[in-house]
Amino acid sequence: MLTRRRFFVLPLGLLALSACSGKRKYAALPAGSTVLALGDSLTYGYGAAAGNGYPAQLARLTGWKVVNGGVSGDTSAQASARLPALMRQHRPALVLAGIGGNDFLRKIPEAETRSNIGNILHAVKADSVPVVLVAEPYLSLGALVGMPSDHPLYADLADRYDVPLLSDAWSDILGNKDLKSDQIHANAEGYRVFAEKMRDFLRELGFYR
Repeated sequence: MLTRRRFFVLPLGLLALSACSGKRKYAALPAGSTVLALGDSLTYGYGAAAGNGYPAQLARLTGWKVVNGGVSGDTSAQASARLPALMRQHRPALVLAGIGGNDFLRKIPEAETRSNIGNILHAVKADSVPVVLVAEPYLSLGALVGMPSDHPLYADLADRYDVPLLSDAWSDILGNKDLKSDQIHANAEGYRVFAEKMRDFLRELGFYR
């Protein structure tokens, strides 16, 4: 009996470790799959020539059709309002949601931003579509000295809605003067670096092989 008990405890421990790792495996998306990138100017590709935003660069890296659903200046409320039409039009197999930076710049109450991003995550999951949340930097002391960091709400929302979170990608890029077109936007090289970070993260999750 003692041997049997040890046999069952080990797999349960391994399952718990896997659950805590945050690297749940998803089904791989074949070439040609439609992916929706929902967001603001960082998704749109402000600061780079047309075709050099991260959705276009991610499409070239993966072979997927990555729809650029980024609108410069968009708040979380505006992105949430646009989402249903984008989902109906494109029927994506995966959604990449990166929004909130303009909320921080406009000092929109954090509770509203949390609610809006939560609505985005809930709506996508309600359509049985996987969604990856992308963290964005906020106005902080570090940002003032060129060392931006992610707003803590992203980690909270990822936990609450049980979705993968790509963290530190934009913060790292916007903390490097060689990858920026201005204080809050990447340049073409920065968007390339982000696309590579996203591809590598999606590979870890199993979406890309």
